[in-house]
Amino acid sequence: MLLRTLRGEILNPPPLWLMRQAGRYLPEYMKTREKAGNFLDLCYNPELATEVTLQPIKRYGFDAAIIFSDILVIPDALGQKVEFRHGVGPVLKPIRSEKDIRELNHLRLEESLNPVYEAIAQVRAKLSPGVSLIGFAGAPWTVATYMVEGGSSKTFNNVKAWATADSRGFDELIKLLKEAITIHAMNQVVAGAEVIQLFDSWAGVLSPSEFDKWCIKPVKEITARIKNKYPDIPVIGFPKGCGVNYKHYAEKTGVDCVSIDYTVPLDWIDEALQPGAVVQGNLDPYILRQGGARLVKEVQDIKGALDQRPFVFNLGHGILPDTDPSNVEELVELVRIG
Repeated sequence: MLLRTLRGEILNPPPLWLMRQAGRYLPEYMKTREKAGNFLDLCYNPELATEVTLQPIKRYGFDAAIIFSDILVIPDALGQKVEFRHGVGPVLKPIRSEKDIRELNHLRLEESLNPVYEAIAQVRAKLSPGVSLIGFAGAPWTVATYMVEGGSSKTFNNVKAWATADSRGFDELIKLLKEAITIHAMNQVVAGAEVIQLFDSWAGVLSPSEFDKWCIKPVKEITARIKNKYPDIPVIGFPKGCGVNYKHYAEKTGVDCVSIDYTVPLDWIDEALQPGAVVQGNLDPYILRQGGARLVKEVQDIKGALDQRPFVFNLGHGILPDTDPSNVEELVELVRIG
């Protein structure tokens, strides 16, 4: 179903999968996570990554599985020190200069990320033919923010200062990431991924001119290279928080589908975006967490506004960790039955 929609077919009900559908809200995930040790160990363990990728498929019967991994496996594979600390999140040794960039390289990228490709092959072998398998990567700008800031940020002062004061130097980092992300995406296709999603989670912090330079252009180049080698592989782009720039993104990047965050009005998506693009989204994860009557109404509103054209039902960001699994079960029923 997902592949048919991404190629422009209107389906009713629409295909359904959820960002972070494998994760902390599921008790079975928590049990598997305990076996793995730390988060990156789970990402790099093909058997356990396969297990958690399949858990939401077994429980809910989604139309697509997305491989369990993380966007920060790229800097880790490039040689930057990456760790995930409990209660803190990702912590990286900051990259702040061209000298720091020269300490990174993608010569061992494929070897380092081979466990991800092994997991993809295992998942594809266990999925039924009607369930699509999504591979993914972070887009260059978003991955760069973590690499430069040394983790998550509220202000993005360091990365913006570098991109503004020394755009040529910063572009060297973006070039390295474009190459690494493209290699990673295409290796996932070789392993069995049928769709690639590019997550640009911090696209919304860029000004319009910065958005064009650091978001649209790199994603356009990556998408073109994927399409040149694998023309039948759909690419989904998610430039979270970019507002009206979603239209520009859809028109300029060459992606097959644009994933929309939950802040974007449905009437604008219907009138300005959807006539020219397949869209994916955009239920607020908090409403899924809340459940009940509001969930029913929001699902009805989204379907009513968007399902007359090619549309993938999803969230406007990932499932919140304290979401009751029964709410997800209710969502599946609402999307599929009405």
